[in-house]
Amino acid sequence: MTDTTQLPFNDQQPTASAIKKGNTKEHTTGILPSQAIRNLIAAGEITAQNPIPEQQIQPASIDLRLGVVAYRVRGSFLPGPHSTVRKRLADFTMHEIDVTDGAVLEKGCVYVVPLQENLNLSKDISGLANPKSSTGRLDIFTRVITNYAAEFDRIPPGYKGGLFAEISPLTFSVKIRTGTSLSQLRFRRGSPPSFEAAMRRLHERTPLITTKDAGKADITKTGVAFTVDLMGDPDTGIVGYKAKRHADVVDLEKISHYEVDDFWDPVYSRNSNSLILDVDNFYILASKEAVTIPPDHAAEMCPYDTYVGEFRVHYAGFFDPGFGLDNAGGHGSRAVLEVRSHDVPFVLEDSQRVGRLVYQRLTAVPNQLYGQEIGSNYQKQGLKLSKHFK
Repeated sequence: MTDTTQLPFNDQQPTASAIKKGNTKEHTTGILPSQAIRNLIAAGEITAQNPIPEQQIQPASIDLRLGVVAYRVRGSFLPGPHSTVRKRLADFTMHEIDVTDGAVLEKGCVYVVPLQENLNLSKDISGLANPKSSTGRLDIFTRVITNYAAEFDRIPPGYKGGLFAEISPLTFSVKIRTGTSLSQLRFRRGSPPSFEAAMRRLHERTPLITTKDAGKADITKTGVAFTVDLMGDPDTGIVGYKAKRHADVVDLEKISHYEVDDFWDPVYSRNSNSLILDVDNFYILASKEAVTIPPDHAAEMCPYDTYVGEFRVHYAGFFDPGFGLDNAGGHGSRAVLEVRSHDVPFVLEDSQRVGRLVYQRLTAVPNQLYGQEIGSNYQKQGLKLSKHFK
């Protein structure tokens, strides 16, 4: 018999009053919520060159801020088990750029920027980084590097040292400055496994995605499947957006500033309800299903799977606790898909499965949920471009 105390999911949904009072069950393993991240800061396990403001802490992650200099490098690299990032920068740097008051990173180029945050983690705490939602929707390829790393975006248990962002704008040149946040970091205590049966129970408790028949949701040990919507808005016929290749610079500090038509071409529905993805063009599409993340869980969109096509459906895959939740103002929230086809054109069909969401339990319910109360930009979203566009 399975020991249910080891399962990464709870059978009972925390009530709103329990969340406010902090009276919810805690676990020894799982993703760390906002209050635990504050404890890491207080304990000196997360430090920074400048004080960490409250708005930097999200329900289950912390935003990472760029430092004062960007290094233009010849190519992407990992330091490997015998070197630090700075030692490798000495080999690959072409020139340095002071970003204190703002600087443009050219599309098609690769940069490495030391981050303001440093880590001094306990041996049972590890981390996982991911681009922020707005970063992915602008097609800025961003990964976090640590000293002695053999993988991007993975922070090993007990890591002590600096953090660096590799940044490569793929579609638009972008203006950054010291303090800009392109990446976010989750922390995890232990390695709680995911179980298909547990995800099914969670779906029964709080439907994770909406389908015509909720009982028939495609749930496996690899996650909860979602599909693409190519029917579009019935009023406009728009199913997505395709990025223009020769657009202006996007200043990442300018919110609701840019005209959509200057950067994007709308993609309209066709009678065939299909879309041919042109090679290496960048598209913004949306899932057909609404997505819900319960308060005691976080989710990650899995990387593309070559078994369903040679394309990638996301560059920013974290979903915070409370996303899409009714009582957090998120009813009907869709997953926005950042899509790029590789190698060959690919025909995408309406309702085609394009990815999976993997849910992981938190060690405790965060004392803040994703939503309007903390200024979240993408709650209750449908097809939505980054916050920089009107």
